[in-house]
Amino acid sequence: MLSREENELLTRVGPGTPMGALMRRYWMPVLFSHQLDKPDGEPKRVRVLCEDLVAFRDSDGRIGLIDEACPHRTASMFFGRNEDCGLRCVYHGIKFDVEGNCVDVPCLPPGTAENQINAVKKNMKIKAYPCAEAGGVIWAYMGPADLKPELPDLEWMRVGDDQKFPTRHIQECNWLQGLEGGYDAPHLTFLHSGTAEESRRIVPSFYEVVPMDFGFVVGTGRDFGGDEIMWNINVMAMPFHKIISSQPHAAHMWMPIDDENTMLYSIDFQPDRPFTEEELARSKDFHGIHTENLPGTDIAIRNKANDYLIDRQLQAGGDSYTGMRGLGIQDCAVQESMGPIADRTKEHLLIGDTAIAQIRKLLLQTLKDMEAGKPLPGTDPSSFRGVRSARYEAPRGTVFLDEVDDRIRVAVDA
Repeated sequence: MLSREENELLTRVGPGTPMGALMRRYWMPVLFSHQLDKPDGEPKRVRVLCEDLVAFRDSDGRIGLIDEACPHRTASMFFGRNEDCGLRCVYHGIKFDVEGNCVDVPCLPPGTAENQINAVKKNMKIKAYPCAEAGGVIWAYMGPADLKPELPDLEWMRVGDDQKFPTRHIQECNWLQGLEGGYDAPHLTFLHSGTAEESRRIVPSFYEVVPMDFGFVVGTGRDFGGDEIMWNINVMAMPFHKIISSQPHAAHMWMPIDDENTMLYSIDFQPDRPFTEEELARSKDFHGIHTENLPGTDIAIRNKANDYLIDRQLQAGGDSYTGMRGLGIQDCAVQESMGPIADRTKEHLLIGDTAIAQIRKLLLQTLKDMEAGKPLPGTDPSSFRGVRSARYEAPRGTVFLDEVDDRIRVAVDA
């Protein structure tokens, strides 16, 4: 279990917190590109790492991400007019560009001297974060300018729009609960499948967590009694990216909205070809089941407020282990049931939680490395270029460490 102090370190992400400072050293996904679909279109509210912001695409197609509060009288910039390469506050007409510069102050009295106008503009600068687009996602960097890394270079970001199916929805809990759930191997055979008796026979017997220069890999081995062990490798790239061993390939990002809410991005993708119509239909059906959102929101229809529309008759009849439809909904239900921020001092970890314990240790060590000024894993995108999760069989007795690097690397163009 974690101490109360360690739990606070790993879960609090606001300005001035250690984990918040660590998160700000990486690029954050804030929107899909299609959510700001045209120049001078409507602004969008964005909450990330406990900060309330507004995103907009200006007349030249550039992305701005600025403080929601206008620095004049703190009115919301969400209501602003997006026009002529800037967002104009409707309260007094003061206008800001994508870099946060104040470019117009029409509320000053006629005849105000130019030097006075320039002084007001200089003092009126609004907080703004640099943004970039890649992989159909708008990314923001919120950390020190001199430490800004290159954009991440994950495999799904390189494929065309016809090779992926992206969705996102809100989880009503801390980001670490989502991340840990993503690497909890034993739950797959219980929460998402049949009876306890059926599931106990296929619980993993071997657990490996290997630090990498991009984060870590988690290997789980299942022993079915033959000459080989079935290995499943999932990849974690800092700070919250998971590359999943599945078909189609898939990726998750648990982006912290604040301490008690998370935006889960999910991307199904095919690395080498477009989705077939059947594959796309299956992905749409699968994600529609568990992440279809209430109109105009990122809140899943099956959510905490309605107990995820659990069907007790379905559960009792044996047709569903949980009575909740959809793998993602089942994950959200148990992770959110732990509370907005899980109290990890109350846990009693088992052998199947080996990956969870190691992930926490690695995150705590990364916080110490940041404080010591050491290089951080995953800030060099070349470290995880061409990295892919894997499933394979290996002869009993094969050393996992001897094979893992070769198993997760694929050749890609520079």
